[in-house]
Amino acid sequence: MSLWLTRIIPDPRSREARRDGTNAVDLHHRLMSLFPDDIADTTARQDLGVLFRTETTDDGGHRILLQSSLPPDLDRLPSGYGPGTTKSLAPLLDAVRPGLAVRYRIAANPIRKPGRTTRELYNLSAVVPLRGAAADDWWTRQAETAGLRITALHSTPLDAARGTRRSDQRHIRHDRVQFDGTAVITDTEALRTRLTGGIGKGKAYGCGLLSLAPHRGDQ
Repeated sequence: MSLWLTRIIPDPRSREARRDGTNAVDLHHRLMSLFPDDIADTTARQDLGVLFRTETTDDGGHRILLQSSLPPDLDRLPSGYGPGTTKSLAPLLDAVRPGLAVRYRIAANPIRKPGRTTRELYNLSAVVPLRGAAADDWWTRQAETAGLRITALHSTPLDAARGTRRSDQRHIRHDRVQFDGTAVITDTEALRTRLTGGIGKGKAYGCGLLSLAPHRGDQ
């Protein structure tokens, strides 16, 4: 299994970068354009293992983290879009083992889908975004199925991922919460599966990328 992590720093002077920064659908198409054109559109993201997340940097700027099973061709970015670098995640994958303490980060779409009776009783929509303790509980359950035992958790609400799909003009919205903290690996195979496949809904639009790093207690 091969995984690559690419960091792109969008230049705020670039019109294309500014547009992508406000539209998750446009950013999805931008990142998919960095890969070969001969992969079927309907399965390209899954076939390439493409997951991404946008983050605010310490200096107030922004960066895009892109994970994929093939290294992207950064020369396909528009001129002036911003610099990018790609590295292999092989050392991280090789280090994954039960009992290893790690730091994690994920921007996810924690939701609940109430049954029809509950929706009618409480006038709820088919998909209910979760916040606060309910979102934390959601992530803890997801982490357990991904082979992680949470030891520390901090959650931060983020702006929703929004955009309009080109194929049918359908408006897209995925509420997001960022989860940071520490955990201990309990199941290596489950973790590798979720690292490559992502977690939760909205994976095409900036949700579900799980990032790990070794954790040392004095950090």
